[in-house]
Amino acid sequence: MSIEKDIQQAAFRNEYQKMGINLIFTANWLNEKVGKILSTEKITQQQYNILRILRGSETPLSTLKIRERMLDKMSDTSRIVDRLIAKELVEKSACQADKRLVDITLSKKGFQLLEKLDQFDAQIDAILKGINEKEANTINQILDKLREGSFEK
Repeated sequence: MSIEKDIQQAAFRNEYQKMGINLIFTANWLNEKVGKILSTEKITQQQYNILRILRGSETPLSTLKIRERMLDKMSDTSRIVDRLIAKELVEKSACQADKRLVDITLSKKGFQLLEKLDQFDAQIDAILKGINEKEANTINQILDKLREGSFEK
């Protein structure tokens, strides 16, 4: 289905406007699909992102380092970490290198949850089933190019 049909808009000012709206619409659509999968375990996408970041790190991370790696740069990382601590999915300890920071690590319960969520990878992949690997690579290159040319630099 085309973006015009999905949002019931007959025309766009130009292809750039159409692309921008299509990117936003598609990101929201994908977030909704992945969010439904994660909601079965009562965690948000931001919480999942932090758990994923911690699993991929060889050392404990401060909330500052976690924030640098977050997909959602606007998130309140400290608050999300506090919620993960309350759920016993991560643990907090004093940072030995810098007493002003705390180290965040994945708990055993958090690791087990990620292993359970790994079983949903096929469902997440199925959401994107209409795109082959070559097309996915092309889209990745285009999106990287778009961000490299960002006016925020």
